[in-house]
Amino acid sequence: MANTDRMHLVAAALLVLVLLDSCSLLLVHANFGNDTVASWGAQNVVISPDGQNLTLTLNNQTGCRIDSINQFMFGSIEMQIKLVQGNSAGTVTSYYMSSDGTHHDEIDFEFLGNSTGQPYVIHTNVFANGTGNREQQFYPWFDPSSSFHNYTIHWNPSQIVWSIDGTPIRVFRNYENLGVPFPRRQAMKAYSSIWNGEDWATQGGRVKIDWSSAPFVASYTHLGLRACLSSDVQCVSAFPATNLTSDQQTAMANIRSSYMMYDYCKDATRFNGVVPLECSQPQN
Repeated sequence: MANTDRMHLVAAALLVLVLLDSCSLLLVHANFGNDTVASWGAQNVVISPDGQNLTLTLNNQTGCRIDSINQFMFGSIEMQIKLVQGNSAGTVTSYYMSSDGTHHDEIDFEFLGNSTGQPYVIHTNVFANGTGNREQQFYPWFDPSSSFHNYTIHWNPSQIVWSIDGTPIRVFRNYENLGVPFPRRQAMKAYSSIWNGEDWATQGGRVKIDWSSAPFVASYTHLGLRACLSSDVQCVSAFPATNLTSDQQTAMANIRSSYMMYDYCKDATRFNGVVPLECSQPQN
């Protein structure tokens, strides 16, 4: 091999190393012990010795929350969750991403508890620059308290996709060109919490928490943080816009037609007769 060829190979290898370093992309499963910190109610947070499993507990003293140590700018954040069993009315178990400040961005999975025998409500929402009001809610087509299920938020500059067990249930596309706010300028941490939401969570607050059923315990495992630690262009390019396959579109349509219980896009009364602009645009 000629010296010039060797020099080119060395230069290319160094460039790859530089790009990988600047990319700061996490490609492996994370660890609750190493990658999160209890920010509220630490006495109710229990992490297994190997860091792979987590329980969050709500009692009549406090709930609790964990935060990811790092902030992320685009990627796929996932974890498997088993929700509170039995009478969970009034409780809220959450898994979401959020930036800081009044004008924050946020992407939500929240699980609204219910009386024994009644279904949970899977609540999704997105905030951009401090404004939300884009709720969609679903009844689960499985028992989310009997076993673990995978909940994934995939976020890139072009879209957000909420998925359950690999099946998309909602897409929110970037229509900033039409004046629709989209969360793409603020880095976000990942959070999980359990808390007292009895003022609104179950039937609009009509059903309160039965503290005789406490403590309320939600379990988490398999935290995945395949996400950028910065907005470096090389890292962002690892999460391009993706179009759902025809099978994914069909599966999502079936879930939305059978299990969606609330869609802000169909609540014209709430918006004085004019629903938000993105409601008239394709979202799959």
